[in-house]
Amino acid sequence: MSAPKHVVVIGAGVVGLCCAHYLLERGHSVTLLERDSEPLTGCSMGNAGMIVPSHFEPLAAPGAVSMGLRMMLQRDGPFGIRARFDADLLSWLMQFRKCATAQHVARTSPLLLRLHLESRKCYEELAEQGAEFGLVTRGLLMLCKETSTLNQEAHLAERAKALGLAAEVLDPAGTARVDPSVRMSVAGSVFFPQDCHFSPHRFMACLLERVRAAGARIEWNSPVIGWRSRGMGMEAQEGSNKPSWVNGRANAVKTPNGEIEADEFVVACGSWSSEILRTLDIPLALQPGKGYSVTLLNPDPLPTVCSILVEARTAVTPMDGGLRIAGTMELGGQDHRINQPRLNGMLEAFPTYFPDYAGTDVTQLPVWTGLRPCSPDGLPYVGRDKVRPNVITATGHAMMGMSLGPITGKLVAGIVSGDEPDGALEALCPYRFLRR
Repeated sequence: MSAPKHVVVIGAGVVGLCCAHYLLERGHSVTLLERDSEPLTGCSMGNAGMIVPSHFEPLAAPGAVSMGLRMMLQRDGPFGIRARFDADLLSWLMQFRKCATAQHVARTSPLLLRLHLESRKCYEELAEQGAEFGLVTRGLLMLCKETSTLNQEAHLAERAKALGLAAEVLDPAGTARVDPSVRMSVAGSVFFPQDCHFSPHRFMACLLERVRAAGARIEWNSPVIGWRSRGMGMEAQEGSNKPSWVNGRANAVKTPNGEIEADEFVVACGSWSSEILRTLDIPLALQPGKGYSVTLLNPDPLPTVCSILVEARTAVTPMDGGLRIAGTMELGGQDHRINQPRLNGMLEAFPTYFPDYAGTDVTQLPVWTGLRPCSPDGLPYVGRDKVRPNVITATGHAMMGMSLGPITGKLVAGIVSGDEPDGALEALCPYRFLRR
């Protein structure tokens, strides 16, 4: 291991907190910067709270483009793109289309499965150490209303088993045996027993307390407004009219409260990461994907197993005595406005799977909305920049930030500590879409 370093972690969401936790565990000192004025307010808080080895296939998969186009035509569908001219969005969509191949899925599925399983182990270790965040290891049901959908999910179950992940295709009676506490109106399901769920709020609060106790300096209301760095940007080289990138380390990050010097800088601020990196002349192919959630308090009955409503692309999670309903993906830039038809489509689908809630008006519940950071190929970005070698990116997890947060923190701590490179890092490198 290299000598202990001072590391600035930008972003106090789940990925940033996990990075801070594992960096402190490895003996480094950490300053944590967060643009919000108070803790536990960001995108991580409205998450469905699932650990999902079952989600081993990336978003960029065969059929994703055609399915997305069909859903875009539905005002209340689970996917949408806000029409606008945006060169970054167009480039992102082109890269997504290029990546949506069977070869990409075959190449990346084993890696994603490995990362989810290792992250699950991290959660179990934290729980064994006394962290109280409501971890429930009872699996996940992929609920299908249509037989055709169940057949598609059965193929996914076969691919899962080929990779060593347990999966079971169930009829309605088998589905009811997994969770007899609530009625389900489905054609069947696929059960993934290694998936888990927990309370994001309790996990974040627990992790925040741990990094504080370990000595992290935490600065709220501290957005990054610039950098001090050697070798910024591009310079013309002697004997050539063409500029080329100049290697240079970042020396300090600038905030409204002053500059903070550090040996290493970790950019883990979710959908804002691309804007932060742009101020360092580091481009990142990233788009914010808006999602919604509502939480039904003290419902009766209460499921004991989390589920995905497959046709509705909606997650349902019991947590802290309540029931969280979460979903949708809308590529609309940095826009938190609520798209009511899309939200209504998600909420109206919920009781069609769970008839016990048919008389419950979930459309009147308070709505949380957040922006998930999405890469074009469905893989997160984790690694050092090629030009700014002491700037590490940790973002791009899309809807998997909670599931992959701990393993991302461990990977970042290994990078800073000078560990032998993990084999995953080549596929996750943040400049994989760039030629420079």
